[in-house]
Formats: sequence, C-alpha cells, structure tokens
Amino acid sequence: MMTNLFSTFDPSTSMSFSLNWISTLSCFLLIPLMFWLLPNRINILFNLIINTLNKEFKMLIGTNSKGMTLMMISLFMYILINNIMGLLPYIFTSSSHLTFTLTMALPLWLSLMIYGWINHTNEMLAHLIPVGTPTILMPFMVMIETISNLIRPGSLAVRLTANMIAGHLLMSLLGNNSMNVSQIMISLILLCQMMLMLFESAVSLIQAYVFSVLSTLYSSEVM
Repeated sequence: MMTNLFSTFDPSTSMSFSLNWISTLSCFLLIPLMFWLLPNRINILFNLIINTLNKEFKMLIGTNSKGMTLMMISLFMYILINNIMGLLPYIFTSSSHLTFTLTMALPLWLSLMIYGWINHTNEMLAHLIPVGTPTILMPFMVMIETISNLIRPGSLAVRLTANMIAGHLLMSLLGNNSMNVSQIMISLILLCQMMLMLFESAVSLIQAYVFSVLSTLYSSEVM
C-alpha cells in the first residue's frame, strides 16, 4: 500500500532483492547489433542521431576533441534510453533519482577539473576572472566563479532528476484521483494523461540533450 505520494518512486519492491534497477542496465539489450540486417530503420535512426550530435559536439569542443564527442554521444544515448524506458508502465525510472544522476555528473566533473588543473593551470586560473573585470571586483569574481564551478555537478544532477520526477508525479496524481470520478472526468483525465505522455517523451529527449551539451561545454573549458 502506498503510504505517501512520493513512495511511487521508491526503488525497493522487497526487503531482500529488488528488480527495479535492472531497467537501468536492460537498455543495452535495445541497441541494434552489427550482425542484423543492415541498413534497418533502427540503425538508420541511430546513425542519424550520432552524426548530428557528433557535428554539434565537435563545434562546441573544437578541434581538440580527442574522443570527447564519442563519450558525450554515449552519455546522451544512455540517458535518453533510461528516460524513455521510465515512461513504460511498471518500469522503474532510474533517472528520477539523485543516486543515478549524481553518479554520472560528479565523476565527470571531477575528472575534468583534475585534468584541467594539472595540464592547463594558467587557463583554469584565467577562467576565474572574466575579461574586462574591474580591479576592485576581481576578488568577488573569483569567489563567484569558484562557487559556480563547484555547484556544476549538483546542478546537472538536480536538473535531470527534477525534470523527470515532475511529469511522473503529475501523472501519478491524475491516476490516483481517477478512481472515484464520473465517466466524463475519466475521459478528460485520460486525455490529459495522453498529452502528458507526449510531453514527457519530449522532456526525455531534451533533458538527455541538455545534460550532454552542458557536459560538453564544461569539458571545452579545460581542453
């Protein structure tokens, strides 16, 4: 029995073993194999997405990409498939938990910071003071830039979690309140649920794109 509204997002289904987190790894089964009949529609769609993202990420990073575009494209596809799988009935939405999002954002940001401060120390120090800053404001700009840099992994993780949990929470509210209403209200609620499903599908794509693009922008500062 659901004790409160947020228990809908509880990943634990039993005290001994939970199958909910399997949805996070089962997305790899949906990736088309190279031994299938080529070119198929799924393969064409994947190639179109990969080529488009590769061009855009190369433009953001520049010529010194050094394989970063491949990592960001893989990150985009992984988040997108997890977001879309969370829209299926009775499938655990792993991307609506900070455990999932912060696990991706924090190591990525930390590795970029370590690489930047070791190999490009002067450039990292130059980023703390924007061009044209008055001398009297330089200590404050260093503090502001340092704080904004430290909250980057948290903002990445919270943005993805909040956007994914908001739509699911609204659909849960509509579903729980549709039990004791009239037939006309059920039809309206069903129409709202269908519109919310389309909206959540767009949010799943947009949030995966935003996460990967922001990560690419952060990496471009240390390359």
